[in-house]
Amino acid sequence: MRTVELPAEPEAVSIDIDRTALLVVDMQNAFASPGGMLDLAGIDVRPAQDVIANARLVCESARRAGILVVYLTIGYPPDLATAGGPDSPNPRKELALGLMRERPELRGTLLTFGTWDFQIVDELVPQAGDTVIVKSRYSGFHATDLDSVLRSRDIRNLLMVGIASNVCVESTIRDAYFLEYWPVMVADATMPAGSAEIQRATIYNVQTFFGWVSTAQEVATALSEVRSL
Repeated sequence: MRTVELPAEPEAVSIDIDRTALLVVDMQNAFASPGGMLDLAGIDVRPAQDVIANARLVCESARRAGILVVYLTIGYPPDLATAGGPDSPNPRKELALGLMRERPELRGTLLTFGTWDFQIVDELVPQAGDTVIVKSRYSGFHATDLDSVLRSRDIRNLLMVGIASNVCVESTIRDAYFLEYWPVMVADATMPAGSAEIQRATIYNVQTFFGWVSTAQEVATALSEVRSL
């Protein structure tokens, strides 16, 4: 067993490296790049550059430690077949779908398979051995094979980075908790769709009710110890 003590709030957590995965949530141009969906919606994406750098640090540290890296991406086919029908609230609440409905010139350009908006940012392109899972709702566990991928490898601990912390990251953390995983949010490798107050609220929710909160440097330092075990 390769176990490390990870500094976190509200207390340090011991993780078995061989039962740990890193989930990289929606690090797509839509959420992290100027000209992407969040930017077009009027949300400040400038903090995303620091988030990308911190997420890259965690990804590289995880790969060196032999930890499975799973990318979650949200998107839809051009015909929006998986977006939800008249009985679904998703078309009314999901930001890309709303923007494309309200602004005809954007139709087929936001979170649509094959578009720049849907692509993972260049700095975090998946590497050989990584897993990519496409989802159509906020949570990475909804209508995907994420749970089976993790359980097939006997994974119980989840490190979490990505955007938006208060939407897809927190939704995935909540479902992870309900499914008996141990989620750790890497706070400075996440960014909210909104203000700093929203980020603080998300951190409070996670560390109080659903898991633990750490930082990119703390995770990288802890994982670097694996090689000496």
